[in-house]
Amino acid sequence: MDVDVKKSLEFNTTTWSNERRSPEDMAAAANEIRRDIIRMLVRAGSGHSGGPLGSADIFAVLYMGGVMKYRPEDMNWPNRDRFVLSAGHMAPVMYAALANAGCYPKEEMATLRKYNTRLQGHPGRDMHLPGIETSSGSLGQGISIAVGMAMSDRLVEKNDRNVFCLTGDGELQEGSVWEAAMAASHFGLDNFCWIIDNNDCQIDGRLPDVMNVYPIVDKCVAFGFDTIVVDGHDIADIYRGFDRFLENRKNGTKKPTAIVAKTYMGHGVSFMNDKFEWHGKPPSKDQAVEALAELAQMA
Repeated sequence: MDVDVKKSLEFNTTTWSNERRSPEDMAAAANEIRRDIIRMLVRAGSGHSGGPLGSADIFAVLYMGGVMKYRPEDMNWPNRDRFVLSAGHMAPVMYAALANAGCYPKEEMATLRKYNTRLQGHPGRDMHLPGIETSSGSLGQGISIAVGMAMSDRLVEKNDRNVFCLTGDGELQEGSVWEAAMAASHFGLDNFCWIIDNNDCQIDGRLPDVMNVYPIVDKCVAFGFDTIVVDGHDIADIYRGFDRFLENRKNGTKKPTAIVAKTYMGHGVSFMNDKFEWHGKPPSKDQAVEALAELAQMA
C-alpha cells in the first residue's frame, strides 16, 4: 500500500464546535463523517455501510450545526438535549458524529467492533461512551425509550430539554413504533422530534417488496405529528425541518414533530448509492480506497 493510501485511511484530529453554520461548512462536516465511517468499517471488517452514509448530513446538522444543546466535555450535563438512535445498527454514523464533535478521542474510532471496545456494533449504554443515552438495536424499542424520556421530562422532571430520535423506514414495520407514536401524540410531547430516515431500503430489498409501510407522511399526520418532509442531503432543507421543530417547541404546540428525511442509502459513494445490498456489509480495502477517493473530491 502506498503512502497516500495509508494516509487516506487514517483518522484526522480535526473536531467541529456545535454552532449554526453555512450549508457549505455543514456539507464539509458531513463529508468528514462519511470518510470516518468508511475508515471505521474497513478496519472492523464488519458493520453497516449504507444507512450510516445516507444519514451523515442529518447527523452533521444535529451535532455540529447548533440544533442540539449539549456540552461535548460533559455529555451528562443535566440540561442537555438527548438523542436516541433507535436504528442501532447505524451506529457508525453516530460514533463518527460524536468523535467529530469532540465528545471522545477520534483515534478511538479505529476500535469499532473490537473486543472490549466502547464502540460496539450497536450502541451500548454499558460501554460508557459519551453521548450514548441508551442501548439500542432491537428495532422498535429505541423510539419507545425516547418517547419515555420526553414524557418524563414533560410530566415528571419538568425539564425543558428536547429529545430527538432517529428510526429507519424499515423499522416502521415494527408495531411498537406506532405505539410509541400514539403515546407521543396523546401526551402532547412537543419536546419530541422523530426523524425517519426514508431511504426506501432495508436488508432484504425495497420497503414495498418486503412489507409496505407507505404512505409514511399520511400515517405520521394521522398519529398527530406535525410532519415535515425534507431532502436528507440538502443541508438548508434539513435545517428547515429542525427549525420547524424548534419553533413548534417555542410556541408550545403540544404536538410532537416528525421529520421524514428522504435519503439515499450509501450516499456519497457511487457504487453504494441507493443499493440495499450495502445495508449490512463493510467495504473491502480496495473499495474503501475508492470510496475515500470519491469523498475527497466532494470535500
